[in-house]
Formats: sequence, structure tokens, C-alpha cells
Amino acid sequence: MNLLPLISIIFPVKNEGENVKNTLESLFSTKSSFPFEVIVVDDASEDGCCEFIHSYQHKNKIELIKTNGVGLANAKNTGANNAAGKYFFFCDAHLEFEDKWIDRLMEPLLSNNTDAITPAIASMENPNSIGFGQSLNSDLTIKWNEKKNEIFETAVLPGGCFAISKKAFEDVGGFEKGFRAWGLEDVEISIKLWLFGYRCHADPNVTILHLFRKKHPYKVRQEEVNYNLLRMAYLHFNEERIYKCKKIIKRKYLRKVEPIVLTDGAIKQRESYYKKRKFDDNWYFKKFGINF
Repeated sequence: MNLLPLISIIFPVKNEGENVKNTLESLFSTKSSFPFEVIVVDDASEDGCCEFIHSYQHKNKIELIKTNGVGLANAKNTGANNAAGKYFFFCDAHLEFEDKWIDRLMEPLLSNNTDAITPAIASMENPNSIGFGQSLNSDLTIKWNEKKNEIFETAVLPGGCFAISKKAFEDVGGFEKGFRAWGLEDVEISIKLWLFGYRCHADPNVTILHLFRKKHPYKVRQEEVNYNLLRMAYLHFNEERIYKCKKIIKRKYLRKVEPIVLTDGAIKQRESYYKKRKFDDNWYFKKFGINF
């Protein structure tokens, strides 16, 4: 009898070509003691990249869910909403895995040494180029952490691959449901987890390979990225940091997105977050030495 908890591995997909099949083949070829289910969320792909799943023969059942262009954050939420596992692994559909990667990421989760954890993420094209969790620059752009010997706290969980308990994920409300197509969903949930009293770690001794692309296989509009940035600011930041976020956004975009953010329920959501969270944004930025 297997007493280990069920893992739900969730792949959001949009125009991934052969990557989906290659990623699944890599997943199924690795060893793990844990039972797991696979959920693929196809968010309105136009290249038929998931059609093979209908006739794909494998001992692991793959649940294919199709969404109509809900964006990356809500594609991940859709996967979680349909997941039966006690732990969720959110993974890009362009990865390669190593044996026992699931087991080793689960160790600190099961021993209550963390609430969410990311492996080291290396470039598929240059495996010696490796990042170990992420932090933020003074303009809120991403930077990769340097390697440490053991698991360590990370300001940001890279969206490409991380594991989290269902309890923590649901308690913070999952990925931001109000976000547009793409941008900052991993940053926002990481900040939210820390502010709500949860812990995020990187494990430098587990490595997955990631295909880093020069451009997205779908259109990313700057206006939508700016919307997500400003919405995140209004949800979690003090007035000074909201102002700094406005300065990051070009004026022509700010005039468009700010009225929408303010009428899309962000202020009410902010109030509920402020009542629930254990730490404020000053604590977060000071903890990780982020000059913003």
C-alpha cells in the first residue's frame, strides 16, 4: 500500500509544438516513489500541440483541459482546481527532468521545512548555466540567485517549475485571478506567500533543464504586462511603491491601465489581503535586500 501523497503535476500550454510531448516523455522516463497525476491545460493553442494526448498511450493518465485564452495565471489555477493531489507541481511544458526529482523536492515539504520549493533550473542549451530561485532588481525585473550548498529561502519562485502544498496554495487564493495573459504571476504568488506567512525555498541539489526561448510562441502585449504590474502593486504594496511602479510604466500605458485596475476590484482585494497577511511589503523587501 502506497502511503505517499498524490502529486498533481500541472502543465499550462500555449503553442508549444513538440515540446509538450518531449516534456511528458521526459517526465514518464524518470523514477519516482510518489504516485502522480498529470494535468495539461491547453489555453487556446493554435498549433495542435496537445492533440496527440487523445491517443497517447501511457500508464499514467493525462487529463487534458482546454481553456479559451484565460492567460497563464488562470490556466494554472484551472489545473489546480481540477487536481486531486495534496501537492501541486507547476511546470512549463518545455522541461527535462532527472530521476527522483519529485521525491527530493517533496522531502522538505513533507518535513515541514518549507511550503513551496523550486529546483535549480538550468538551460537546456547550456546546462552549465543554472539559476537557483530568483529575486528582484530595483526595477522589479527578475534576477537569478547564486548557488548555495543547501536549500535556502528565495524571494521568488520561478514559474517554470515549483512545488507547493495544496493547503498553502489555496490559502493565498492561488495565482492572481485578475491577471491578464502573461507576466508577473510567479512574482505575485511568491510575494503573497511570504506576506501571508509561508516560506519559499530553492533546492540547489535538484536540477531540471528548461528551454529558454528568445520570444514567446504567442503574442504578449506590453499593456497587459503593465496591467499585471500595477495590479500587483495595488494588491500588495504601500503608496510609495505603488508610485514607483507607476514610474516604471510609460505614461501612455499608465493612462490606459490604471483606471481599469482601479475598477477591477483590486482595492477591495487589497483590503482583504491587508487583514489576512502577517507581514507587510517593507518586511519582504528588507528581508531579501531588494532596493525598491
